[in-house]
Amino acid sequence: MTGSTPPWKRRFSRRGADQGPLDGPYSARDDERGPTDTGTVPLEAVADRSDHPATTQPPAAAARRRAAAFRHRAGQGVRNGGARARAALAHLADRIIELAPRVPVRDLATLRRQFPGLGPEEIADRLVAGATKGTATVGAGIGAAAMLPVPPAMPTELAAEVTGVAAIELKLIAELHEVYGVRPPGSLAQRSTAYLNSWSDERGVDVSKPSTLGSAMNSHMKRQLRQQIMKRMVRNLPNLMPFMVGAAVGAVMNRRDTGKLAARIRTDLRKHQVAWSALENLPALEKPQDALDMRGVGGMGEIAGRSGDGGHGEGDQDHRGGHGESFGKEDR
Repeated sequence: MTGSTPPWKRRFSRRGADQGPLDGPYSARDDERGPTDTGTVPLEAVADRSDHPATTQPPAAAARRRAAAFRHRAGQGVRNGGARARAALAHLADRIIELAPRVPVRDLATLRRQFPGLGPEEIADRLVAGATKGTATVGAGIGAAAMLPVPPAMPTELAAEVTGVAAIELKLIAELHEVYGVRPPGSLAQRSTAYLNSWSDERGVDVSKPSTLGSAMNSHMKRQLRQQIMKRMVRNLPNLMPFMVGAAVGAVMNRRDTGKLAARIRTDLRKHQVAWSALENLPALEKPQDALDMRGVGGMGEIAGRSGDGGHGEGDQDHRGGHGESFGKEDR
């Protein structure tokens, strides 16, 4: 019907429902529309206001992409470097494993002939003194070679030093076991594995525990060997200092490390020491067919050969000449 009020605009018929004035727009009261006064919003910066958090602008898409690419390349570089380091350690560990059976070891009878009138402790002292001289000489030689540092050659120098020191210390460990009468049972390869395990653990071989005697290098032994090699390489880093400083540092550090290793080995062997009188029927050690020339250990030429360790060779021939002469001079 034209001119009639629509239902939604009609007033409530109940008395007192809505009695306000209808003078506002859209036939609504002012108090229903809320306050009509206009307020002002401050437009100054809020950076210096403590009641409002400072707004941060998100980085642009290009910056985010560059940061992500940098993180990816850095992570890839770290992974590649770690893989190369593990490969180098594995190669060096395999090299030492192949070298261990070739290290010439003097048996108890040979040592007693070369050092007549001396007891186990006196012979052990002579062996340790010779081995510390040998490793100190190797460290001094590497330090002298690194007098002018050449970064590409540093890993090779460290590997040569670790290999030379390992050969000298393996020989020392084996001969200390002979002196104290605690020769590990088995063949040459099995004894070499036991001595390698002793070198990596820095402990003597306990023949009463079969678990310490391994017939082959398993994954656990290889992991320990790699850890020992890594530890030695990290300790030998100061040997590469220039201007002959590394030579002095290498000699001192190698002498100290070999002395500490020998002290730990001797402490363990004294607990299971066997008297010489009970070793009369001890068979002689078999000789390696391709015995390592200790004068050329680690490519050091005659450095390790001049260590004066009482003879790197075998039998009485070493006592008559070569390295045996150095011990003879010390005895006199």
